[in-house]
Amino acid sequence: MNQRFKDLILAAIKQRLSDLHITGGFPLIFRKDGMIHFDKNIKWSHTEIDAMVKEMLSDRQLQTLRKRWSVDFSLSFNQVRARVNTFYTTRGLSMAIRLLPETIPDLTSLNLHPSLSQITKLQSGLVLVCGSTGSGKSTTIAAIIEEINRTRPAHIITIEDPIEYRFKPKKAFIEQREVGIHVPSFDQGLLDVLRENPDVIFVGELREPETIRLTLNAAESGHLVFATLHASDAEDAAYRINNCATGDNQDVIRYQFASTISWLIVQQLTYIKTLDFRVPVLSILRATPSVQSTIRENKLTQLENIMVTSKNEGMFTMKQYEKDFLSNRLSSFVHPHKSFSMAADSSKEKDYVSSLIDPNAIQDVIYMSTIEDASKSNGSLKLTASDEEEQRYLILEEHDMNLQELLAQFDEKADKKNPHK
Repeated sequence: MNQRFKDLILAAIKQRLSDLHITGGFPLIFRKDGMIHFDKNIKWSHTEIDAMVKEMLSDRQLQTLRKRWSVDFSLSFNQVRARVNTFYTTRGLSMAIRLLPETIPDLTSLNLHPSLSQITKLQSGLVLVCGSTGSGKSTTIAAIIEEINRTRPAHIITIEDPIEYRFKPKKAFIEQREVGIHVPSFDQGLLDVLRENPDVIFVGELREPETIRLTLNAAESGHLVFATLHASDAEDAAYRINNCATGDNQDVIRYQFASTISWLIVQQLTYIKTLDFRVPVLSILRATPSVQSTIRENKLTQLENIMVTSKNEGMFTMKQYEKDFLSNRLSSFVHPHKSFSMAADSSKEKDYVSSLIDPNAIQDVIYMSTIEDASKSNGSLKLTASDEEEQRYLILEEHDMNLQELLAQFDEKADKKNPHK
């Protein structure tokens, strides 16, 4: 890795910066306590950034950058982890860098409500943490998973894009998969994970309808599932889930969501002047019969009122949270500098690349429940599936044969198996 880049990251950690932005011919941009600053003394040329990015990326990541014009990846050195997005702009390649501690903060040091520790006792259900980019969603989930890791034997599997926090197995056995490196997609990872005997599943982000559907299937099948979603409030989050499908499938999704949701947390970071740092402000919706019924009946505008009147059941709107929790604890918050310290007990396990895996392979994965579903897709690679028991998928490594020819082969085999059909 470029030594100048390493020195920059180490200096940023010492100064407690959260984000760095590097773009060609322009001063370094950094974020501290949520505020953007410029450093005119640090600047990269366009060609220097090209060379630095090329040095950092694997062949597969370079291929993704060339074709998609952006790529996500993470890197780790000297007990420092960084999540990097490289993307194409009018100045050429730019880099947005989020700095992460190697040591995962606990719930107390993150200044989160103590009731969140109850989540670590759950055996099944869906825990959804929502908010905007940079609101600390992944850090909150990492702290909860780390508490499970520390307190109980469980098999935990994460599917992330990219991997942000590296877990060191303690009481739990943890396996982490990164989209684009260890698994081709979130959808493929979710199909795989149900056959890998997990107790806890973490899905890095719910973006596509199929990923949402498969995540609900995983929660419905008795696993404890964590996921993040970009949403501004509980109603927005529920709306996005409920409307990820159309027609009759929408009813199925809505009932699945109502029956599996356990906690729906919306998080944002707010700067408090008297503290001189940012703290998380939450809204918390918990699964009660009234909440489940409201989601099932698609009366989502009522969720805010339920939170207002359900304080005794552990629910908060953001206004209530600020009044009842933040205002009472202003003198006892932990400074973020302490929770984001670098420590020696971080995971030292090396990444291993199996000789049986082609790291540059490109897979086109087709998900289907029946051959009829595939034939209705007109060759589309994005197909619906019903029950997990009925799911099948094809990995098309050769493109000489089209979809209709494959369907004809399946029909021929089916006729042989069922001659009296």
